[in-house]
Amino acid sequence: MNKLYIGNVSAEASEEDFETIFEQWKIPHSGPFLVKTGYAFVDCPDEKAAMKAIDVLSGKVELHGKVLEVEHSVPKRQRSCKLQIRNIPPHMQWEVLDGMLAQYGAVESCEQVNTDTETAVVNVRYAAKDQARLAMEKLNGSMMENYALKVSYIPDETAAPEGPSPGGRRGFNARGPPRSGSPGLGARPKVQSDIPLRVLVPTQFVGAIIGKEGATIRNITKQTHSKIDIHRKENAGAAEKPITIHSTPEGCSNACRTIMEIMQKEAVDTKFTEEIPLKILAHNNFVGRLIGKEGRNLKKIEQDTGTKITISPLQDLTLYNPERTITIKGAIEACARAEEEVMKKIRESYESDMAAMNLQSNLIPGLNLNALGLFPSGTPGMGPSMSSVPPPGAHAGCSSFGCSPYGGEGPFWASMLSASSQPLAVSHPSQKSETVHLFIPALAVGAIIGKQGQHIKQLSHFAGASIKIAPAEGMDAKQRMVIIVGPPEAQFKAQCRIFGKLKEENFFGPKEEVKLEAHIKVPSFAAGRVIGKGGKTVNELQNLTCAEVVVPRDQTPDENDQVIVKISGHFFACQLAQRKIQEILAQVRRQQQPKPTSGAQPPLPRRK
Repeated sequence: MNKLYIGNVSAEASEEDFETIFEQWKIPHSGPFLVKTGYAFVDCPDEKAAMKAIDVLSGKVELHGKVLEVEHSVPKRQRSCKLQIRNIPPHMQWEVLDGMLAQYGAVESCEQVNTDTETAVVNVRYAAKDQARLAMEKLNGSMMENYALKVSYIPDETAAPEGPSPGGRRGFNARGPPRSGSPGLGARPKVQSDIPLRVLVPTQFVGAIIGKEGATIRNITKQTHSKIDIHRKENAGAAEKPITIHSTPEGCSNACRTIMEIMQKEAVDTKFTEEIPLKILAHNNFVGRLIGKEGRNLKKIEQDTGTKITISPLQDLTLYNPERTITIKGAIEACARAEEEVMKKIRESYESDMAAMNLQSNLIPGLNLNALGLFPSGTPGMGPSMSSVPPPGAHAGCSSFGCSPYGGEGPFWASMLSASSQPLAVSHPSQKSETVHLFIPALAVGAIIGKQGQHIKQLSHFAGASIKIAPAEGMDAKQRMVIIVGPPEAQFKAQCRIFGKLKEENFFGPKEEVKLEAHIKVPSFAAGRVIGKGGKTVNELQNLTCAEVVVPRDQTPDENDQVIVKISGHFFACQLAQRKIQEILAQVRRQQQPKPTSGAQPPLPRRK
């Protein structure tokens, strides 16, 4: 996607004019400018150069009295369901962006692109091409917080090219299978690796870490068998710069220890007297489990390593900054041990979420987790390892469900880890509508509804579910019931966002994980199947999901001959329990269906 289209070009413009502009703004290009009447084309060597040209020139640079418009060049046959939206206000919340995008159709994924610009860039995939086209028409050039949005298509590389087939002469197939690694095979599958270690270092020490002509950083890379990226261009003028270390857990820890030692030596040489703590960047989705219930995990790490650990507040998070800063103070060796323990917890959280998500996708036919924003593949510096698909057969035990990404943390980060190789529509034709009663703190009702009901409307549209809040049962009611009606995937999306909203709005403390109660109704004759003989089934449910599942005794069935099953737990725990109970009910319904009489033959049509 490195070919650019330059529009609104004056008839007087020449190739030399464009050469001068690109040279003036230090934008590399890999081919000559193809200048036509009113427009031009040029190739850039890579995506970074193309993005720079768009950000620097489009709508900002004038040539012969006309302001140039620069965007990715996408042939009509390659215009897909994917769009790139640029110039997004840096402090915009995902919730607002989601609501805006959902106006034009079903959003399957929305992932952030790492750029050097102050504003944010996202790649969005809609469920259908006409939805993407409508979003393109409505959003391109529209104003948002004094920023004019720039929207362009992302080419569909799988679209059939025009002209003869690449297999050889017409009517003949290519000889033999394509060689491994040839273009015909597409990109090689990405191999899943450990989460990289991200640290913040004071800007004044970056030069010492790099060393003369890069000698020091090359030495660290060689000794620790790691790949180290120093993001010098991020946050221009900032007092700290992020460093991303890709390696095994041991390699990351060794590289981190070496970097701390280099900074300590440089501080002595430059008479820098302030303490230099170790600062680790971790995606917000994992921080709740690092802290643990009532802060127990963090306290244990502090006690075991002799360090003092603090975590930046949720309020610091924005669309452009989905990471929390974990600050560790202590001696270098103590900080190094604390880093090992902190990253061990974060990696465990990531792996359990992957396994849980894989299990969820198997339990809900047609579930597409792309649009839910569960995993940080779009985080700057995270690299490809964060967007790997869970390995086949991945499973989750009880420890996998200590907390959902939204159970322990706040805003809905978009990044998108696909649960299947083929994105699926929001709902599946075979999915039956379900009703779930989710209980939230009474004080949180306003946050869920939003100003003039905007939030609950956007949430309902996004999830594809009916969402209503029942009246309070009394003046002093501490909880309110949210009634969610929709198929399984809609339930998943709606409940996922509600969990996240409650954490984001601080209805649960920074050291407290979101745990809600959900009620589902089951036919009274099926309640025994949920409980099982001697409570065996319900106990197995609780062991598998880590949710508390209760079928209250001595219930009086309602007018529809249904009784309540209460499910209490974190997001994934709650979801898994709901799905398992629905599986049991589906089995009961199948067994209730009358079986065809054995030996009966279908009537044959009469001959005319």
